[in-house]
Amino acid sequence: MKISAVLFDVDGVLLDSAGAHRRVWDAWSAARGLDPEKVWELTFGRRPEDTVRDVAAHLDPATERKTLDRLLAEEMGSIQPIEGAADLLNSLSGAPWAIVTSGARDFVEARFAATGLPLPAVRVYASDVRHAKPAPDCFTLAASRLGVPASECLVVEDAPAGIQAAVAAGCIAVGLTTTHTEDALAQARVCVASLADVRSLLTAYGVGAGGS
Repeated sequence: MKISAVLFDVDGVLLDSAGAHRRVWDAWSAARGLDPEKVWELTFGRRPEDTVRDVAAHLDPATERKTLDRLLAEEMGSIQPIEGAADLLNSLSGAPWAIVTSGARDFVEARFAATGLPLPAVRVYASDVRHAKPAPDCFTLAASRLGVPASECLVVEDAPAGIQAAVAAGCIAVGLTTTHTEDALAQARVCVASLADVRSLLTAYGVGAGGS
């Protein structure tokens, strides 16, 4: 198995944002008279607009996205890096890597800046593709921008929709069990419990072997 680049999801992989997102979606669901549990299950790895379409077809996704963004902005300070994120990213030693997220550009880049996480040259956001996860478009685009075959890209994802997208793109999918169980991430090539495990896996394949 040849690994030439690493593609990271953001929420649940590099940023510990599940609590913040849960509070946002619970508040939004309550205000709209929706079942918070059913809504929450459909949020992982997906664009907010797509979740809105699925749970409240009578509402305008663009309008609701503005409300969700406002609620999320109030939670910004509570979102911190996942344990080991900085060490892992700094250990890549010049190896090509990218972030591939269903999140918004402004939000992600603000949190990376505030928490000191490095940003890669290649960043793919929800707005960069017509079809978001679980479609493969985002990972295909990231591989293209890096100039690396998708089959040589290792993807680190925590959500079933992200794993499905990575597999569909022909990437090597690694499931990180921060927000879902191994069973939920069964399509992944392998599942790991921490970013330290991801680092060990990459080192075993000669990616970032120089360490930090």
